[in-house]
Amino acid sequence: MVSTHMSAYTYPRRQFLQMALAASAAPLLPSAAFASLLEEERTAWYRNAKFGMFIHWGPYSLASVEASWPIMRPTPGGITEAEYRALPARFNPTKFDPQAFVDLARSAGQKYMVFTTKHHDGFCMFDSAYTKHKITNTPYGKDIVAQLVAAAKHSDMPLGFYYSPPDLYHPDFRDTSKLAKENWEGEPDRPEWPLYLDYMELQLTELLTRYGPAALIWFDGLNNQRKYNGTHVLDLIHRLQPRTLVNDRIGVPGDFQTPEQFIPNAIPTRNVVVTGIDPSVQNKLVATAVPRPEDFQLWETCMTINDTWAYNKHDLNYKSADFLIRSLVEVASRGGNFLLNVGPQPDGVIQPEFQERLRAIGDWLAINGDSIYGTTYGPVQGVKGVRTTAKGGTIFVHVFDWPASSLEMKGVDPKILSAHLLANGQPLKFNQTESGLRIDLPARAPDGNVSVIAMRTL
Repeated sequence: MVSTHMSAYTYPRRQFLQMALAASAAPLLPSAAFASLLEEERTAWYRNAKFGMFIHWGPYSLASVEASWPIMRPTPGGITEAEYRALPARFNPTKFDPQAFVDLARSAGQKYMVFTTKHHDGFCMFDSAYTKHKITNTPYGKDIVAQLVAAAKHSDMPLGFYYSPPDLYHPDFRDTSKLAKENWEGEPDRPEWPLYLDYMELQLTELLTRYGPAALIWFDGLNNQRKYNGTHVLDLIHRLQPRTLVNDRIGVPGDFQTPEQFIPNAIPTRNVVVTGIDPSVQNKLVATAVPRPEDFQLWETCMTINDTWAYNKHDLNYKSADFLIRSLVEVASRGGNFLLNVGPQPDGVIQPEFQERLRAIGDWLAINGDSIYGTTYGPVQGVKGVRTTAKGGTIFVHVFDWPASSLEMKGVDPKILSAHLLANGQPLKFNQTESGLRIDLPARAPDGNVSVIAMRTL
């Protein structure tokens, strides 16, 4: 049954009627302009949210290994495929508290969540009717996705579903008599391939009809994504849930692009594809350029807190709270979203090192959130030690390297009416001329991580 719960990413009735009236007048408008208006309205909540929680979790957490990849690209002395396949028989996260997940995201200042419903290994964290390889056939026996959906609904937290198009368990995706390392990319030339596409469509239909409104679908199609018939999949999603956003990893352009583990060094634009794990794609961007709004490409960097997506007790290389706060600022200054990952422990608890860092980010956002939420890229780009965002008639200046007395900037064209520190409201003296802007600052930065100056413009 489809939930009728109203939230930040569903249609209010009045707005729906207004959009319907606008649609009826569409022939009077240029089609490209109308499509742009619809896109902007659909993505408004996402553009405003800026910061989300990614969750990679499954039986693989028992072995402290990455999700799926140990059987796709096994390493000498690592877990065998047989050992990996046996993990669900021991998976019993009795300490899982879905409300604790949502509450942690809220305390971190995260405005949406994305949960891995199925990774490449094919194991489903929801009670799919089309496979036995699922959470309800483990000792735990309960639908994880359903519980998280209920908690998110209770807290009005937009929840999206990661869904992997590859499925190493399914015999129509590949010849499962072979080890996954031999054919993990799938075999679309086999006669069974259309049956696998049907399976994928059935599972997506389950996610989009049984679990209420889906904020987004986050595909991870890996190589040769065109084999999944992405246009047909998008049509299915838009038919079942027109409001649901879709990323760019199923062989066709989506609502947003997804650079992974890196932050583009300039504002992404529609003429450049910035996605995947290869940072070299950003070399086509212009570091100091500020694009027109219609040329901006919506994007989202996903990143881990340590070096692993899944829980790994051996991975102690944690990024500092300061690094993560600055990463959030970097992303927002270029108009993007920051999807920060956690890998829960096998007992269902998010490890304390992750919780500590998330709450530190939340503490910073509690004071400085106005400079992140609802903003877009700022007018000053490519200047060392300074990042800017903008919202309405306000420019926010994020100062990484606090100067001794004054901050001097070029490229601020609007007339500045006032300036103050966001942390404590202290007004600041400034002088704006044709050659640049100088802001007088106190000797000490008000924030130990990133201090923010709010400038009201004409």
